[in-house]
Amino acid sequence: MRDRIKNFLHKMNTNESNPLEDGEESSMQDEQLVPETSAMSEEPLSPEQIDAEPNETDGWKQKYQETNDKYLRLYSEFDNFRKRSAREQVELRKTASADIFTAILPILDDFDRAAKAMESANEVSSVIEGMQLIHTKLWKIAESKGLEVMDASGQDFDADIHQAITSIPSPDPSMKGKVVEMLEKGYSLNGKVIRFAKVVVGG
Repeated sequence: MRDRIKNFLHKMNTNESNPLEDGEESSMQDEQLVPETSAMSEEPLSPEQIDAEPNETDGWKQKYQETNDKYLRLYSEFDNFRKRSAREQVELRKTASADIFTAILPILDDFDRAAKAMESANEVSSVIEGMQLIHTKLWKIAESKGLEVMDASGQDFDADIHQAITSIPSPDPSMKGKVVEMLEKGYSLNGKVIRFAKVVVGG
């Protein structure tokens, strides 16, 4: 009996591994050794397929080229406009007064005829009448161009349109600080003062 027990214990001690554990380890080893067939099954792309696929940078290059071409066209148009405007301004300065001189040329012709007529004129009244007609004609042309006379007599002194030559004691208290006398007329052209009226101010 004792010999049977000893043999049984000896067999238990000499057993090297548990069959269940060996099965688990083997199964785990088998799982680790299994290759990833799904990943290996995909074939690499050929160079033709890679070139055929849309490239994102190509779109940006095309947009850049279009924007650059548009910028160059706009710059060229603006540069031409700037040069054309500069030429037009030069020409305008040269011919700005051409229409005025064209309008007063008939007045100069009238003065030439009046000067010849005065050489042989026997009556002064006819000469005066002719000069008055020329003066009226000249003023009509000037007014048509926007020229106006600034009447300053009796008005309050305004440094924006008047130039005070001197100040004298006011003959009337109501004329203090006002224009007593106008020595030279002032003119405005289309609302802009082109010559100040020279005046005497009451003090």
